[in-house]
Amino acid sequence: MSGNSKEKMPAMVGEYQIMREIGRGATATVYLAKHPKHAEPVALKLIRFGADANDGAKLNRRLLKLLRAEEAVASRLNHPNIINIHEGIFEAEQAYVVMEYFPSTTLEKYCSFEHRLPVHRVIGIIFKCCMALDHAYHQGIVHRDIKPANILINDNDDVRITDFGLALNISKKVESDSTFIMGVGSPAYMSPEQIKGYPLNQKTDLYSLGVVMFHLLAGRLPFRAVNPAQLVYKILNADPPSVVQLNPDVSEHMDKVIRKAMEKDLYSRYKNGAEFAKELAAVRYKIVGDEDIHADDSRFSLLRKQAFFTEFDDIELWEVLRISAWLKAEALATLIREGSTEQRFGVLLDGRVELSVDGRRVLELGPGAVFGESAWLDSFKHQQAMTVVALEAVTYLEINPSALALASEEVQENFRREVATVAVRRMGEFVGALAKHSPPAKTGSEKVTSGTIVGQFGKLQLVDD
Repeated sequence: MSGNSKEKMPAMVGEYQIMREIGRGATATVYLAKHPKHAEPVALKLIRFGADANDGAKLNRRLLKLLRAEEAVASRLNHPNIINIHEGIFEAEQAYVVMEYFPSTTLEKYCSFEHRLPVHRVIGIIFKCCMALDHAYHQGIVHRDIKPANILINDNDDVRITDFGLALNISKKVESDSTFIMGVGSPAYMSPEQIKGYPLNQKTDLYSLGVVMFHLLAGRLPFRAVNPAQLVYKILNADPPSVVQLNPDVSEHMDKVIRKAMEKDLYSRYKNGAEFAKELAAVRYKIVGDEDIHADDSRFSLLRKQAFFTEFDDIELWEVLRISAWLKAEALATLIREGSTEQRFGVLLDGRVELSVDGRRVLELGPGAVFGESAWLDSFKHQQAMTVVALEAVTYLEINPSALALASEEVQENFRREVATVAVRRMGEFVGALAKHSPPAKTGSEKVTSGTIVGQFGKLQLVDD
């Protein structure tokens, strides 16, 4: 199929009347269609073959192979949470699969802090996916590309897993399996064994589903990287961060469930979808209340305006809200004491504070300023260099280094960079203020014109030009 988004919508495909386009990917277009003999509309996934060049012919053969695989595999599956395939038609110039029409959106919509679902809904969705994957595995099928884009959900939290084009029929030998393609899947959701090219079983889908659950609850992926090689290294070697630290609505028990689903060691992972689902059910019963707890958009907006957070991405800023404390203090309240080894520091959001040393005023700070950072930066004594007192009612964000240590690498690096920059600039201000009350400095020459350099080859005498 041409990748041209302006491609004209056909009036008919085979015996099906095309009503409208409902989805478009890199290799296929999905239409809402109707058959004259059936009352219910269907979804029709269409691939057009056009290129005559060798590369185009190879692509056409691969697409046809994937479409045949999807039709052959999915037609064997009969589960309420798996899209039902009606038929597959394969012709010389085009091929299409007709499937159940399920008005919905994909889980991609909910993979961010601002749109995240409440915990109990996430548990319900993943529970249904677990049972669907368990059914598929009992039919000898491993999906191999579980990700938010391949999980559909409607307003009632009905779920359908779709896109079995990359599925692996484990009842066949890998060498002869017509659906086997090395390196298939979406890298961020791939299991370690899938990346390594090892033989796969149901546990690879459970790992990917664990990543999806992490993404839904945390609003970010467990492993992020600037390039594919770094991503692969993290998936194979790094431990995912704790979801509890990124979303306080998640319980420790829920965090353990996700970690077990994402175990790198196959033998430590859930043995099947039913076991994963059973553990989710146990967590669900412990949840008190089903209130939808949304992120505080007003607080996010206020942080977004602060110069200190300019270089933080939105996802990282939501993470900052999760690991920090939003505090208020009255006028003349002492926020930091000089000499204290308490390493917490703050970002002032509203009001003004005074910094002092030995009872002598040093500096006054306003909104957007950082204070109390010296103990965190001091790797040896961990002592606060100044006392910080509120001059009026203040609002500030308090950062606990212990919580920061559990945050993503990106958030930690942003804090290290920004706080270090603040410290260097502040030192420059202090030095400049001190210089105003100091005697004139000596004036030196432009360069060294005479002297002796001592090196490994002996002494070198410098002389005037």
